[in-house]
Amino acid sequence: MSTWTPQPAGLQEILQTIRDSTDTQGNVQRAITHKLNTFTRVPDYIAYLAYILTALPQEEDQIRTIAGYLLKNNARLLLNVSPEVAEYAKSAVLQAFVSSPPLIRNAAGHDIVAFLGALEPRNWPDCLQQLVNMLDSPDPALQEAAFSVFEKACEDFPRKMDVEINGTRPLDYMIPKFLMLSEHPMPKMRSHAVACLSYFVPINSQSLFAHIDAFIACLFKRASDEDPSVRRHVCQALVLLLAARPEKLMPEMSNVAEYMLYSTKDKNESVALEACEFWLTFAEDPDLAAFLHPLLGRVAPVLLDCMIYGEDDLLWLDGDTEDTNVPDKETDIKPRHYGGKTHGLDRDQAEANGQERKRGAYGEETLDDEDEDDYDLDDDDFADEMSTEWNLRKCAAAALDVLAVRFGSELLNVLLGPLKNKLWSAEWLERESGILALGAMAEGCIDAIEPHLTTLVPYLINTLNDPKPLVRSIACWTLGRYASWCTQPISEQHKNSYFVPTMEGLLRMVLDDNKRVQEAGCSAFATLEEDAGPELVPYLEPVLRNLVFAFEKYQHKNTLILYDAVGTLADAVGRALQNPAYVEILMPPLTSRWAKLSDHDDDLIPLLECIASVTIAMGPAFSPYALPVFQRCVNIIHQSLLQYQAYQQNPDLDEPDKSFLVVSLDLLSGLAQGMGMHLESLIGQTSPNLLQLLTVCLKHPQAPVRQSAYALVGDLAMGCFQLLRPHLPAIMAELIEQLDPEPKVEFISACNNAAWSVGEVALRYGRDDPEFQQWVNPLIGRLIPILLHPKAPRSLHENAAVSIGRIGLMHPNVVAPHLPEFAQAWCLALYEIRDNEEKDSAFRGLCTLVQTNPAGIAKSLLWFCNAIIRWHQPSAELNSMFQQLLSGFKHHDEAGWAAQVSSFPPVIQERLATRYGV
Repeated sequence: MSTWTPQPAGLQEILQTIRDSTDTQGNVQRAITHKLNTFTRVPDYIAYLAYILTALPQEEDQIRTIAGYLLKNNARLLLNVSPEVAEYAKSAVLQAFVSSPPLIRNAAGHDIVAFLGALEPRNWPDCLQQLVNMLDSPDPALQEAAFSVFEKACEDFPRKMDVEINGTRPLDYMIPKFLMLSEHPMPKMRSHAVACLSYFVPINSQSLFAHIDAFIACLFKRASDEDPSVRRHVCQALVLLLAARPEKLMPEMSNVAEYMLYSTKDKNESVALEACEFWLTFAEDPDLAAFLHPLLGRVAPVLLDCMIYGEDDLLWLDGDTEDTNVPDKETDIKPRHYGGKTHGLDRDQAEANGQERKRGAYGEETLDDEDEDDYDLDDDDFADEMSTEWNLRKCAAAALDVLAVRFGSELLNVLLGPLKNKLWSAEWLERESGILALGAMAEGCIDAIEPHLTTLVPYLINTLNDPKPLVRSIACWTLGRYASWCTQPISEQHKNSYFVPTMEGLLRMVLDDNKRVQEAGCSAFATLEEDAGPELVPYLEPVLRNLVFAFEKYQHKNTLILYDAVGTLADAVGRALQNPAYVEILMPPLTSRWAKLSDHDDDLIPLLECIASVTIAMGPAFSPYALPVFQRCVNIIHQSLLQYQAYQQNPDLDEPDKSFLVVSLDLLSGLAQGMGMHLESLIGQTSPNLLQLLTVCLKHPQAPVRQSAYALVGDLAMGCFQLLRPHLPAIMAELIEQLDPEPKVEFISACNNAAWSVGEVALRYGRDDPEFQQWVNPLIGRLIPILLHPKAPRSLHENAAVSIGRIGLMHPNVVAPHLPEFAQAWCLALYEIRDNEEKDSAFRGLCTLVQTNPAGIAKSLLWFCNAIIRWHQPSAELNSMFQQLLSGFKHHDEAGWAAQVSSFPPVIQERLATRYGV
């Protein structure tokens, strides 16, 4: 045991602070939290906490437990304390674990898990040994508590457990021990055993897989266990095996599938949920589709039945009330992460082919992809269609969604009968689940469902009149899922039969008297706005009047969603919004809200985000409102920079929230896009000077701030270049520095925006400008490595290629010698991008480089020709450049050209001949 002992005065101060922490008043809590944070700088703070937990039985259990939880939260301090303090804390928590009442033992157990995580088991092997010995204790409570610690540790850090310590692997004797304990007479012990074993599946632990047959036999034996917790862990283990080592289950798949179908219908929802996860995991793996296909006819109807609200859900939801006048609880409002503006390019085809999509519509965790933004829930995400918890209903809907993508029309064929029965059932719960299923299948089954939509869309619109709010809200969501079909400009009849009634129906739901329906209606309407775009213009006045009326009606949470719907509307209809009548409808409620919010109110962030879209759409019509908006953004930026400076000088302060700074920069970007040179007078009238603040933002340590600052540089270059030009020498030095071929993940968006904005600046300087010329070589020296880097994200490749093209258009003599180095990668980066002005200017730049250095394209001719024929409608100027270059190649060496073209794929040969006669 360590010789450490507490100082009485220090002990009393910490004890008193913990006692004070039980006071529930907010201002007291904040002061206590601050004081507790200052204690972390006391070198032996964790020893004091361990002492209070272990050595003060006269103290109330509540006080000792709080000390235990503080100890858990500060476990990482163990790594930086003296050996004497660390030794004391470790031995004290083990002592408290062995010989304390249940509440204290529980707290000590959490501490042991946290200590093992911080130190890693290999640096505390005697703890592992003591815990293993406790599994054989004659005291059942100690046995179970030790196994509970193992379960948490195996779940939280299985890789740290799977190590060699002093020449042996603890798991080599722990795994057989766990397998043996899966037969224990106590259900909790059996449950812990199966759980601990299962957590080593995803990491492919060799210690487990050496016993794989025994493990699978154990799962089959426990599959019919009377205890639901054991069965839940069996299902969980089978899900993990299916994801990590499906080949181990395939020989037994018919038995496993039967068991999982049976378990998906288990009366215990936690068992059913784990079993349902099995079908979601099965459907997500394209390599397993052939094994899942024969089961489709049995699995899909079971999933459909799982989508009915359970009794617990209905109690939790309290869904029948007209609660529009009931204020929201602050706990109802989820924190939003504002990620800032990113510049990207649209591709020609949807990229879902063969790739996993991010699912978020049912509230489950989304899958990562290379998209580097922070994102909020998308408009069509329906994470709140019931409790925010992941549950059986949501899991079944998510599984059906993935099955639809995987099997398309075959799934619809299986479900057509059961789905019709549900949709036209007299029971509202059955109808509601059928509508959820119809929405879940929208993406994957659209081709098969489309012939039925002439019946289904009117059915859904009619369902918006249902007396049950939960039915109205799910009908909104499902209409949102089919919005792209409703908004297709097929014919006047289609518009009048489907688009207009859907729009009108959703607008009614936006103004419903139930808050859940309002939320669903508002989110679905935002989806409709995105899909309809300019088709909404003829209906703008009634749409705006409805949305503005909602501002009067909504409570806090739905107001935040409404900001998003207004911003999306502005993005969708663009400059149509500058009609004075529309400005007069929309701006008063926005400015009224704007005036009520302080510069530190979190609600200001979504409002500023909304106004940024509105300013771009309204353009010069926004002028009467521009000065106060501009001034406030500059003030927020200035104050945020001062706060961050204070934080850098005193790290004891809390790090300031960057969101206000980022969203203010983005709103100024919107003003620059919308108002262009009209900004000149605003910049002149405002102090401190925006462009001086912008130069500071470009150096900000937080990447999202730099990201939005680079976007603002590009937008100012496009809208009011003459104002920006005097400041560009300082700005360009920062932009060049930011261009990195392999940025850290959190820097990707900032790097993207920097790469894009240098191209905008190059265009505005004009041809062969001597001031810009000084930066050409440093820029090209960084952009080409980005373009050629195999690990750089695709969005960065694209932005780098566009900027190389634009710099080449303005300074061909400097860039052309580098053409052989990057031509192929350049063509590969941009050939799939949709036609637009950015792409056009970049290709004009490439053509100018080829004219300047024709030999530079020789080795990349196939890729160049492929990129040319992928254009749908190049501008007249660009098309003429293509014609001139291709004809030049042909006439320069007809035989050589013919030989080379004959080796091209037929589609390229055909389009070159048809379009350009070469």
